[in-house]
Amino acid sequence: MDHEETGCQAPPEGPILCLNNCGFFGSAATMNMCSKCHKDMMMKQEQAKLAASSIGSIVNGTSSSHGKEPVAANSVDPKTIFVNSTITFRSEYDSPSPFAFGSAQSAVAKPGPESFTFGSGQNGAPKPEGPKRCTTCNKRVGLTGFNCRCGDLFCALHRYSDKHDCPYDYRTAGRDAIAKANPVVKAEKLDKI
Repeated sequence: MDHEETGCQAPPEGPILCLNNCGFFGSAATMNMCSKCHKDMMMKQEQAKLAASSIGSIVNGTSSSHGKEPVAANSVDPKTIFVNSTITFRSEYDSPSPFAFGSAQSAVAKPGPESFTFGSGQNGAPKPEGPKRCTTCNKRVGLTGFNCRCGDLFCALHRYSDKHDCPYDYRTAGRDAIAKANPVVKAEKLDKI
């Protein structure tokens, strides 16, 4: 029997790969793209619209005029627009970037190595220390090290408090935790029966 006679439709050809060839499957609802590629495309379109509208408002002077005469496009100097605008480069995941400047005016006003140094600790990020080592035996522990409550890092052999002569008083800390979790009920606050 034909599919047309029974009213059944032909089965789909199979899953459709994403148009960006990222390896995931797309759907017709997301224009044959996977959800991540579709979301990235929508974000790029929104950013392009925002950039176009903000540039248009700067050139036309609509955002700063508020009822004043609109500024003609020929009277605006492109250099003043660049100097007064803010330049920020963002990565794909919006992490702090060493390329982010406060404003273009400071970069133009102070041309020098201090305004264009990259990764010199301006973001306040500490520089990575050397390899992590056990405080007792100086063995490299890397990610398998154990942080003690005394504040030191230890290997698997010295991680226990009796193995490294830990100055942290676990008994007092335990007593304080129990006392805090279980407050004492005072007899004067209870009504006698």
